[in-house]
Amino acid sequence: MDAETMVELDASLARSTARSHEIERAIAKDPSQFRILTGDRPTGNLHIGHWFGSLENRVRLADAGVETFLIIADYQVITDRDGVGPIRDRVYSLVADYVAAGLDPEKVTIFTHSSVPALNQLMLPFLSLVTDAELRRNPTVKSELDDTGERPMSGLMLTYPVHQTADILFCKANLVPVGKDQLPHIEQARIVARRFDERYGRADATHPVFPEPDALLSRSGTILGLDGTKMSKSKGNTIELGMTADETAKLLKRAVTDSNRHITYEPAERPEVSNLVSLAALCLDRDPVDVAAEIGDGGGGGLKKLVTEAVNERFAGHRARRAEIVADPGQLQAILADGNRRANDIADATLDEVRAAMRMEY
Repeated sequence: MDAETMVELDASLARSTARSHEIERAIAKDPSQFRILTGDRPTGNLHIGHWFGSLENRVRLADAGVETFLIIADYQVITDRDGVGPIRDRVYSLVADYVAAGLDPEKVTIFTHSSVPALNQLMLPFLSLVTDAELRRNPTVKSELDDTGERPMSGLMLTYPVHQTADILFCKANLVPVGKDQLPHIEQARIVARRFDERYGRADATHPVFPEPDALLSRSGTILGLDGTKMSKSKGNTIELGMTADETAKLLKRAVTDSNRHITYEPAERPEVSNLVSLAALCLDRDPVDVAAEIGDGGGGGLKKLVTEAVNERFAGHRARRAEIVADPGQLQAILADGNRRANDIADATLDEVRAAMRMEY
């Protein structure tokens, strides 16, 4: 990445951070002025990285009274895969974790891409508002292009940022909780919303069809996987939310540490050890420096024991609620069916507005 791009990204992050602080203050005063779109790809089961990175925050915002739309992006599974895998099981697994975490399906709209045709139809006019060069400059697309090797990049992968834009704008979300690596996608959505209004506008021209959404930056850092690399469903280095206490203990025994028995919290010098310390601290709601000091010379064994106890205690309630929900497949199906119905009603209305703005009412 060249120096000019780095400067632009740093400036964008600074602006987004400042704006996120403003938004948090505004939410505390009046949450009804915001509508959130967030979600996950059903490529595997949710893990503790998802919990601290996004799920916990979604519950906080929904409980604060912010209207929330939660998309299970099943179509996006095939952006970089040859098949969908056990997608039905994974979709319902996500629903179970959402509800077990405390997201009330009566208040939060949970839905799937493939069940909302009007959302996906928005991609057609949106694609006319972006250029090939702009898409190829998107960091996610650039990374995929660099990693493809001999494999051609699919058209769906190239247009992935526009599909995400359709996800955000179909329900006119004005707030999207993201990590800093997702900021370019929010900027793409802002550009499309602005260009649509500039090119078409409304028939009465009183206000734009789409809001320009803001990013709400995540407040937690990245949690590494048990092998010391980024926690990822595809790497198998995660602790899934639905795992049992015994399964969690077995996985943590294999977690990477180092040869120094004295435990300290030094992320730059000791990333693997510090990652486990950080995980324990998150589960215990304590400062990681204090957690490390408490373990002291307990070594890797003492660290893993504390982390195991902390994780299992923190997620015991979630796991119990999840087991009850999974035991009733009819409940899961009903939740998704109701969410899909609500999402379709909104998407159909938005598409009607788009057709009107484009003078395509026949």
